[in-house]
Amino acid sequence: MSKRNTQQRRHAILSMVNEQGEVSVDTLAKHFATSEVTVRKDLAELEKNGLLLRRYGGAVSMPTEMVSEPEEQVSVRKLAIAKAAAVRIRDHNRIIIDSGSTTASLISLLNDKHGLVVMTNSLNVANALNSLENEPTLLMTGGTWDPHSEAFQGQVAESVLRSYDFDQLFIGADGIDTARGTTTFNELVGLSRVMAEVAREVVVMVESNKVGRKIPNLELPWASISTLITDDGLDMEAKQQIEQHGVQVVCAAAE
Repeated sequence: MSKRNTQQRRHAILSMVNEQGEVSVDTLAKHFATSEVTVRKDLAELEKNGLLLRRYGGAVSMPTEMVSEPEEQVSVRKLAIAKAAAVRIRDHNRIIIDSGSTTASLISLLNDKHGLVVMTNSLNVANALNSLENEPTLLMTGGTWDPHSEAFQGQVAESVLRSYDFDQLFIGADGIDTARGTTTFNELVGLSRVMAEVAREVVVMVESNKVGRKIPNLELPWASISTLITDDGLDMEAKQQIEQHGVQVVCAAAE
């Protein structure tokens, strides 16, 4: 199929998702008379461009409360969050870094840490860790590859995690429900909960514009979370609501 036809199909897919709110891969494949593999590639590209959000078995429209901002500003916020997270890591700590762009921003700040043991379920995180000059001991969960999260999931990954104990887990979120905890579009939440179980401190790294986003799937309840690190754009009322659950809230100022 030509590049032009591909772009036309992706434009039509985006229109369908925005009109209906949520569309399954199966429905899109039948509608466009193409394979589910092709549809998943289309959705991945549309998500990469910030036009929709993939979820297990399909895609949903971008929440209206999400404000589009220049990538440079987003990167500054993520770096501030990462710096606040990095200072909590001591030499020889055993940590878990979950998949995600915000947690991945932590990796470049680990070069001055010695003797770290790092577990991850993300190939991107693993590759970034291997590129560090002060290379930590790297552990991989293995398991079943999930194209939505671009990370390993499933019972094998959970079993491997339960074989260890960790000082800290650094994990992101699709959204923050101030009453319930972290939320996600991905229905595969089992591994995140096991990660939290085997870590003494659970640190959620998330940008403030994700606080209050209405997303259906609860990932980690507040009772499982020690610390939330976000940027200084967090609303004071939301901060107080989260702190009422016994969670330490750190608002990192962008430099």
